[in-house]
Amino acid sequence: MNFLENTFRNLTRSADRPVLGEARAGKVFAVTGGELLDSIQRARVFSRRAGLQKGDRCVLLAHNSIDWVAVDLALMAEGAVVVPLYARQAPSELVTIMRDCSPKLLCCGDTTLRDAIVGLWPEAPPRYLLSEVILREGSAADLQDVPVELEDHDPVTIIYTSGTSGEAKGGVLTVGNVNHMLPCTTERLDQLMGRQSEPERVFHYLPFCFAGSWILMLSCLSRHSVLTLSTDLTKLMEELALASPQYFLNVPALLERVRRGVEEQVAKRGGLASFLFAKGRAAWLRQQAEQVNFAAALWLWLARRVIFSAIRKKLGPGLRALICGSAPLAVETQQFFLMLGLPVLQVYGLTETTAICTMDVPGNVEPGRVGPAIPGTEMKLGENDEILVRGPHVFPGYWNRPEETAKVLRDGWFHTGDQAEVNAAGNWRIIGRVKNLIILSSGHNIAPEPIEDLLLRSLPGAQQVVLVGNSRSYLAALITGGVEEERVASALASVNAQLPHYKQIRAYRLLPEAFSIENGLLTANGKLKRDAIALRYGAEIDSLYSKSAV
Repeated sequence: MNFLENTFRNLTRSADRPVLGEARAGKVFAVTGGELLDSIQRARVFSRRAGLQKGDRCVLLAHNSIDWVAVDLALMAEGAVVVPLYARQAPSELVTIMRDCSPKLLCCGDTTLRDAIVGLWPEAPPRYLLSEVILREGSAADLQDVPVELEDHDPVTIIYTSGTSGEAKGGVLTVGNVNHMLPCTTERLDQLMGRQSEPERVFHYLPFCFAGSWILMLSCLSRHSVLTLSTDLTKLMEELALASPQYFLNVPALLERVRRGVEEQVAKRGGLASFLFAKGRAAWLRQQAEQVNFAAALWLWLARRVIFSAIRKKLGPGLRALICGSAPLAVETQQFFLMLGLPVLQVYGLTETTAICTMDVPGNVEPGRVGPAIPGTEMKLGENDEILVRGPHVFPGYWNRPEETAKVLRDGWFHTGDQAEVNAAGNWRIIGRVKNLIILSSGHNIAPEPIEDLLLRSLPGAQQVVLVGNSRSYLAALITGGVEEERVASALASVNAQLPHYKQIRAYRLLPEAFSIENGLLTANGKLKRDAIALRYGAEIDSLYSKSAV
């Protein structure tokens, strides 16, 4: 039984209970398994009438919604290859991607998206709104509810990678890839949740066009869960309260923003709360270092009773854990939530590995590491400590990119491009990207990400830090956000004192504009486009090397 058949069977078992909802207007609007199956069947009828054949590509361009899920499952059930795209991406970039995958149909979430595409691509294939694809009238009862027959090698989706340099590439994922991945996620979630009679409550705000987000959605629909979707990121806290989740998937940026927000609120309150928070944190850190004494134990007990528990309750009384992926999480942030009694389970993976290579084991988390390899996955270190992976979850290649595929799939191993280290317990720590290595004129090789994170944590108010210095004699930094020169100088002095001489930052430039998706300096999932940043700010970078170092 493949993953689609298993999902349909689970929805049938859940015909009378809610399985999927949307948080809107202060309420959760949910559908049962039976209602979702009915929408899927209607979309399948539409796709047949539209002449969709097995293997045809179909673009799904919309924000997360119940209809998005129904259309995605319907298209895969008909043997089509779904190409989910990011609704916030620039229309010109979207058109480039669509020309690359040559879709037969374009399914849009709203008329604004549809019209923007047509304006740039008049010869675009037939395009429909999701509400038109899910036929609201008539019956779909005459259609069998089982998916068409699919083999393990059959593709089900093409997910386009971020494209930090050059054009985005479409990673093809197959039935076999997903068949292997979902039991792995289910195993970890079973370890987290144990046995419970009520459905798991899960909240979700990350776009389904990203591999990890999509895998979580499929995992929930194959489990005894109810998944509530965010519809307005400006009301995230209100939606979280509505969903009252037991776990949800995050990116580091949100968790670090929550941490800073809590710390700022405690500092503003001052008085006993601020004092007790500081004492409790110091005691907790002593406990982690196995240096606790009676006084520290007392302060930690008081902090947990009076303030940590209150913060924990405000974050979500039902939360058992937070799941985090897409980029390494600062160890201090992971420890912060752990101190509050809320473990953060890290996941590492790429689109090309069906989103996941490693997952933290609940109850056995090492802050700063992303857990051990999932079952059936082999991982080892190659040249420059690059992670190499092989297993049934590794993709067969990029769509229409045989040369690019050959670069990353070599000798049976997928070359991730990520630098890492692994300890004796088998837990991995991600250091950075191999291609981001800065090689100074002295010959020293430096991974910029750990130093950037260190400086960013030392500079409240800063939004981004990017190190430069390739083929130069020293490192320099570009910094965005509302920070003052004096604070930067102080932070640099503190950071440099922790680093060997060749890793010290000797010059910097404050930039008035933050890097963003809109100005072309961040990818669709928020990663730095380092080549674009270096090109945009070439003159500023040159100036950092024409004057004395700080």
